[in-house]
Amino acid sequence: MNYEYFLAKRIIGNKSYKSSVSAPIIKIGIAAIAISIIVMLIAIATGFGLERKIRDKAVAFNGHISISNFDSNESEGGQTPISKIQNFYPKFESISEISHIQAVANKFGIIRTDTDFEGLFLKGVGSDYDWHYFKDFLVEGRLPIYSSKYSSEVLISTYLADRLGFVTGDSFQMHFIKPDPGKAPSIMKYDIVGIFNSGFEELDRTYVIGDINHVQRLNKWTKDQIGNFEVFVSNFNELDRIGSQVYSQTPSTLNTTTVKQKYATIFEWIPIFTTNIYIILAIMIFVGAINMITALLVLILERTQMIGVLKSLGSSNSSIQKLFLYNASYLIICGLFWGNLIGLGILLIQKKFQFLSLDPSVYYVTVAPVYLDWSYVFLLNLMTFVLCFLMLLIPSFIISKITPVKAINFN
Repeated sequence: MNYEYFLAKRIIGNKSYKSSVSAPIIKIGIAAIAISIIVMLIAIATGFGLERKIRDKAVAFNGHISISNFDSNESEGGQTPISKIQNFYPKFESISEISHIQAVANKFGIIRTDTDFEGLFLKGVGSDYDWHYFKDFLVEGRLPIYSSKYSSEVLISTYLADRLGFVTGDSFQMHFIKPDPGKAPSIMKYDIVGIFNSGFEELDRTYVIGDINHVQRLNKWTKDQIGNFEVFVSNFNELDRIGSQVYSQTPSTLNTTTVKQKYATIFEWIPIFTTNIYIILAIMIFVGAINMITALLVLILERTQMIGVLKSLGSSNSSIQKLFLYNASYLIICGLFWGNLIGLGILLIQKKFQFLSLDPSVYYVTVAPVYLDWSYVFLLNLMTFVLCFLMLLIPSFIISKITPVKAINFN
């Protein structure tokens, strides 16, 4: 054990140290570090959580990449049919980052009740549909089951259920305009087996999830005709590159649109959270470091006589600097400990009980989401410790200006 570390431990463990003039300043320094960590943890966890939640909700209804006809908005309920028989379906083997591909079709219709009506899309899905996202959204009932046979089971949102007065087990009629002009609308009856709530009101009020067989029959399509393919990727950060690859490996008659392109406004707004997080991190680390610099200066000034004695006994400036840096490092670690304890506690409580709610019309979520990744918690603590420690080197150089003759004063 080196003597600088030994002396630092004796100073920290000394009762007079805890009741000295510098004690309040030291406590403020520890509190500043703790508060900085709490704020940074909450900013990162909720900021990244909100970003991921909004992204996942948009992906749940559209996939990461949509493959459709170029003129898909010109006819037959908003979609021109494409063939389901493609060399990239049911598995896009040429691009390894693609995890899943599914065939869907949309048909616009109107739900009518005795007192109200609502215009929306019936999103037709089949047995290849990945219900991964909707399992998290489901609040009542169960997910529908689809096969090659016709099914009247549908999944509706809480928004539509509340607006139209539906509950699980209810049935309703939906009116569809036929492709042939002049024909009376088709009326289909559907049974509600589940209710979901994504919190993304724009999408919740737009879609009812049903059987793709109904859409094909309503549009007089064959079993091999669909509206579009939804493609899912394993790495969202590579979406733009993968989207370009998908486009280049699909027929020239088909177009590809990433979820970023489809919801450009939302995905241009999301990076603001990341920018705000970085600003908060910079401010809080700066505040914490300034407080620790103040605490170290007070410690040095309070122990000027001790510094003089150590120098007179042959200790070098660098050796005494190490002693005080050990002392200051202890204070930083104390601040990090309490900051992590309180910050992670708040986040875990929010994740479990969801006591903090948000306006879905503004934030696209009903509660503040929490995303916890222990790697970023570790990196945040490491970064805070290193930056604060480096900034503490500045006041430690004051030690070199203290001379033993002036420092040792026994009067």
